[in-house]
Amino acid sequence: MLSEAHRTGDRKRVRLAVDLSGLDVHTKAQQGITENVSPHGARVVTSKPLHPNDRVIVRSLLGNLRSRGRVVYCEKLESGSFAVGLELFVSVGEWMLPTATSATR
Repeated sequence: MLSEAHRTGDRKRVRLAVDLSGLDVHTKAQQGITENVSPHGARVVTSKPLHPNDRVIVRSLLGNLRSRGRVVYCEKLESGSFAVGLELFVSVGEWMLPTATSATR
């Protein structure tokens, strides 16, 4: 697992629905919820495990972020869910779309 010192960019604690799909067409897509996000990574809670070094496509369901990524770690949580650490590459878009009130300020 990457230590805090190796992370780049500030992480924001935010809960967003994301879609994770494998680059392999035989890998089923699954949804997850972010715990925190940054420009270069995210921690996502999923119902099924992913394997370290798996390549995935990440899509934010609230915003317009699309990115290729790599699974850095996958930990089983006490709840039976899995916490997946993702390293993101070649991201396009934003995690969340700006709200109308913040866009007019």
